[in-house]
Amino acid sequence: MNYFLVDDDVTIRAMLTEMIEDEDLGEVVGEREDGSALDAHVLKTNKVDIRIIDLLMTKRDGLETLRQIQHDFTGKVVMISQVESKDLIGEAYSLGVEYYITKPLNRIEVTSILSKVNERIVLDQSIHTIQQSLNVISGQNTATATARTSVANKSLKEEGHSILVELGVIGEIGSRDLLEMIEYMDQDKGLEGKETMSLKGIYHQIAVSRAGDEAKHSVLQREVKASEQRVRRVVHQGLSYIASLGLNDFAHPVFDKYASTFFDYEQARKKMLKLDQGKDKNVNRVRIDTKKFIYMLYFEAKRKRME
Repeated sequence: MNYFLVDDDVTIRAMLTEMIEDEDLGEVVGEREDGSALDAHVLKTNKVDIRIIDLLMTKRDGLETLRQIQHDFTGKVVMISQVESKDLIGEAYSLGVEYYITKPLNRIEVTSILSKVNERIVLDQSIHTIQQSLNVISGQNTATATARTSVANKSLKEEGHSILVELGVIGEIGSRDLLEMIEYMDQDKGLEGKETMSLKGIYHQIAVSRAGDEAKHSVLQREVKASEQRVRRVVHQGLSYIASLGLNDFAHPVFDKYASTFFDYEQARKKMLKLDQGKDKNVNRVRIDTKKFIYMLYFEAKRKRME
């Protein structure tokens, strides 16, 4: 991976370069001491995958720099700062920041987060490859495609089942909803070539498959609501399980694999603090992203099926 550093402290830039190179995380291909000296052309020329940028700088701060080039840079962004303002951190995330690291830098935290960002990039590339493969498959003979889909669907549910086992939630009632959802998503030709989907529509289709096409609207609404609640409980339980693994062993392979892909890493950290009895008093409510969880379950199951 190619990194580009933007920080007005030369010591910080030197520390980050050393961490990245010592841990074989990639190569630092450029650096600047202020956001005003950075533009999309510089990033494109250096083929930058990951930008590490300071929040507060003299001429143009990190947030303004993000606004200036956010539409021209498709890589990942990690922000670092001594500032712990919730409003500024929230704005940074809204501008596309993947992670927010608070100074002074902790080597273990920095290398762990950058490793996860590297993994996210690799996963995104895998998802793109899967989507291209699906588009090719969709052009095959209808009868052959239907036969293959029947076999593939069973395999997809099996792969989804194994992932939910790893996440410690396969015993939850909502795990059945999730497996039915990814099976439907795999069958729905309207989803091919898309990276987002309407969860409302998917919940509705699952409700119809259970209650029948002739079911009353009120019955379907109740089933959709119940299914949404079951799935949210599964995601909550999954986050709790992942956080407990990370709390006991930050390098645990399951935590390392799923904390930042199926969940928001910042929320996983909050959940870890809540589980730590000595540090939970001032931690805000943990938020979950159900859509992200379902989306990643679908594509991770597809990726495993293709291995």
